[in-house]
Amino acid sequence: MEHSIHYISKFDTCFFERYARTVLISLLGSEFEGLENKDRPDLQDKFKSIGIEVTRAIEESKFTALSLINDLSGEKNFSFEKADFESIKNSGYVYGLHDDWVGYQEYIYWKIALPLKRIIESKVSKVSRGFYGDFEDLGLFVFLKENLSAEAIIKVMDFTMSLQKYKRRRYRMLYFFQSTTFYVCDLQKAQCSAIELNKKQLQMFYQQALEK
Repeated sequence: MEHSIHYISKFDTCFFERYARTVLISLLGSEFEGLENKDRPDLQDKFKSIGIEVTRAIEESKFTALSLINDLSGEKNFSFEKADFESIKNSGYVYGLHDDWVGYQEYIYWKIALPLKRIIESKVSKVSRGFYGDFEDLGLFVFLKENLSAEAIIKVMDFTMSLQKYKRRRYRMLYFFQSTTFYVCDLQKAQCSAIELNKKQLQMFYQQALEK
């Protein structure tokens, strides 16, 4: 094993789905407790016809990937006790405990992340083609590395609405999560609300997302 890179046999791609589910339940209520981690879309409640796709909008770099995970944890620099490390390791992630500590599979996975505009265009196109099925309440949950202003979020919401204008299948909700604010955008009503976040909440979301 090389000194600078630690290879992890299993990469847990469900970490972000669990994190998103925890955020939705904690901040928006029990309506989302029935969500299960499936595929197409990532979170589903077939009984309530809720489907939510989860994705990330980041620059394609190892530094940005690790920095985003740090933000989601509520910590800028990790200082876990030894007892906590096993749960971190088992989750499929290593977190930048020093500058060049990263799982190889994690790095490959993050290389496919796309900038926000391209994500929106791609996801809207897939929804319109029926790629995510016929859920009545379709949503897109996006983790943002850069803290966007409310004005920027509104512009993204307007852009999404313009793409969907004449499409039968469309997103009803957009959820933008960043380390300071959670934006909830209702595209049917053309309304957006912001929920301010604190470090304690981020730590709770993160710890629950580590649990399988």
